[in-house]
Amino acid sequence: MTVRKVTDWIMRRPERLTDTERKGLDELCERNSALATTVEYARRLALMVRDRRGEHLALDVWIADVRLDGQRELRTLANGMRRDHAAIQAALTTTYTSGAVEGNVTRIKLLKRQMYGRANFDLLRRRILLSP
Repeated sequence: MTVRKVTDWIMRRPERLTDTERKGLDELCERNSALATTVEYARRLALMVRDRRGEHLALDVWIADVRLDGQRELRTLANGMRRDHAAIQAALTTTYTSGAVEGNVTRIKLLKRQMYGRANFDLLRRRILLSP
């Protein structure tokens, strides 16, 4: 059993796990209480992000719970999230996304890398403007 596989089990919705996967994760959580706590907090956070549940207190409650009884690594994450609270709250509550911009940036970087060392800026510009 690999770390990647266990991470997949944790981050997947519980109802989408097969019986074998659910049993394997349950056995690991029984053997390690820290993992069981991490699974609980990871699933709560994933649910907030997936469902874009931006209730004002949901994030605050999650951060407070982690800071009170989470492991050191989770507390570090919670402290960072507390510092970036406004940005995270906005991400959970707004419907806006930077996906289109990120897609264009990726496309431009791909074109630039394809042309590395072959042409000057004018040709790159023309290629960016003419590419679909």
